[in-house]
Amino acid sequence: MMSLTIIWIALPLFIGLTIYLLPKLDRYLALATVLMSFGYGLNLFLSQTSQQFQLLDNFGVSFWVDSLSSQFILTNALVTGAVILYSSFQNKTAFFYSQAIILHGSVNAVFICADFMSLYVALEVIGVAAFLLVSYPRSDRALWVALRYLFVSNTSMLFYLIGAILVYQANHSFAFTGLTNAPPEAIALIFLGLLSKGGVFVSGLWLPLTHSESESPVSALLSGSVVKAGVFPLLRCALLMDELLPVVQILGISTSFFGIIYALFEKDAKRILALSTISQLGWMMVAPMVAGVYALAHGLVKSLLFLASGALPTRNLDELRVKPMYSGLWLILLVGGLSMSGFPGFLGFSAKVSTLKSLSDWPEILMNVSSVGTALIFGKFIFLPHKRQGGHLKPGLILAALLLIVSLLVGNVLYLQAYSLANLGKALAVIGLGWLGYWLFIKRQDLKLPRMFEQFDNLVGSMSLVLIVLFWMVFT
Repeated sequence: MMSLTIIWIALPLFIGLTIYLLPKLDRYLALATVLMSFGYGLNLFLSQTSQQFQLLDNFGVSFWVDSLSSQFILTNALVTGAVILYSSFQNKTAFFYSQAIILHGSVNAVFICADFMSLYVALEVIGVAAFLLVSYPRSDRALWVALRYLFVSNTSMLFYLIGAILVYQANHSFAFTGLTNAPPEAIALIFLGLLSKGGVFVSGLWLPLTHSESESPVSALLSGSVVKAGVFPLLRCALLMDELLPVVQILGISTSFFGIIYALFEKDAKRILALSTISQLGWMMVAPMVAGVYALAHGLVKSLLFLASGALPTRNLDELRVKPMYSGLWLILLVGGLSMSGFPGFLGFSAKVSTLKSLSDWPEILMNVSSVGTALIFGKFIFLPHKRQGGHLKPGLILAALLLIVSLLVGNVLYLQAYSLANLGKALAVIGLGWLGYWLFIKRQDLKLPRMFEQFDNLVGSMSLVLIVLFWMVFT
């Protein structure tokens, strides 16, 4: 298993560089790599194995593969595969496919890392590859957004690195398990780095602009898989230390409502999707034991919606309400919106049921309220007008949408235990409340929240505020 894992991790980096030498085979090499990655994740998921192994010695690289890893790996493979299919009809250069595969491999590495130094290296590679993809159009706007992302990423990783050094100082090891003996300030610094990297809560306010201004396939990669690289280590830490679980859950609940509130008063379609990503990351954090299925459901839906957003006649919702879109495109938005709202028949339903069933008391109540907010947000897309004539879907979008929608349906079959009369009735009632709220309040409101906290000058200040909160939480 160890040899197979090493080959699986190294191959995307090797293929990413090989694409430069064989540019005519770029998309085929990329697809082959993704298929191999999907096979590895599927084998891991079906075997339900959990193994930990080390390279070199106790101070070397540590890996940990289990069922939680497998679901995140499958998410990354399916999202990257859909993006490659979509991009195959857009005349992308070998550079794009090379960076996409390097990004894919480094995100996979995060999902099996079991030590803070290896995780640091993987996250830094992700930052560089994502920067190159965001800046791919080479326009002034794209370069500015990419540099802004790189600045936030590198700054957050400085906090993380200091925390990792404190863990090593306390344990003479960078292993995740050393967090149990680490000083509280180490936990706060590591968490700040991961929260900022993943786009969680206030420290994730770099995310809406970055995801909304990138090209559609890049936005799909970022929201579908890359942000999970920041959340996954938080889940590992919460599962290793019972004392950290309430901290992660409180951050998750806060993040869920934070994203919803911003998305409710947004008119830009891509920004709504980006803000929804912040909210859905909170759902993964609130229930680490079942976060894998929610990550899979979210990754499939969000990549589907971001790819579809590239075909919208306009990003302004007010204009979309008076300018009907092509019905084929609307059907894609409908499937994505229903799944993310938890409608029965899609993986999103099973994911929400699994998450809520693992909660109790006040977290369960709050996340049920968050469910209503999610249904309300996606009502903005579901109730847009459409027409059958006057449009068509590009082949790349059709292939990518088929892959993602079929995955949502097949994945739902794997979690049929979520289906009961009580769960079905509750899901329909929640969605009904969300849609009612949309028609009665949100559709008619014209309020717009200020974006001053998203400005470049305030991003580090937001990190500082989150760091203060984290210090208070871990010390108490």
